[in-house]
Amino acid sequence: MDRQNAYPTTNLFIQNGGRMNDELKITRRHLPHWALEGSIYFVTFCLNAETLNTDEQRIVLEHIKEGDGKFYHCYAAVVMPDHVHLLIRPKEGISLTRIMRAIKGVSAHKINSYRKTEGKIWQHESYDRIIRDGNEFDAKLMYMYSNPVKKGLTEEPENYVGWYCNNKFVV
Repeated sequence: MDRQNAYPTTNLFIQNGGRMNDELKITRRHLPHWALEGSIYFVTFCLNAETLNTDEQRIVLEHIKEGDGKFYHCYAAVVMPDHVHLLIRPKEGISLTRIMRAIKGVSAHKINSYRKTEGKIWQHESYDRIIRDGNEFDAKLMYMYSNPVKKGLTEEPENYVGWYCNNKFVV
């Protein structure tokens, strides 16, 4: 990433997606969840109790990257010791709920295998928000990019172990 830029920016808010032309579906558990086909989401999910070490952060990030292009388009991800942020657009016909269940379920299994333990890794629910426009996209991207610096985990966020920015979509 070019250090001259404070953070990566988008040339276009949406490339072949993000259209708001389908029916909005709203569900609620403890948090509200809005679903709209073709939308880009800012998603946050947290660990249940413990924190992730750098190897475990890599495990989670690699799993997220494995699903990119297959089930969703991941614009950016940051895996912190105690939570994860994503900018993600599900592929047509695949719900965000299904994607989050898979990301959390498989990564929990991989972390438990790495730790040689069993048990719950992630909190049950995730926070998700439909991105409304390019300014909001850029603001969330900047927040994610800056998060490891704010937490004192790195001075160079582009080199942070838990950072991923998909250069096919974000430049």
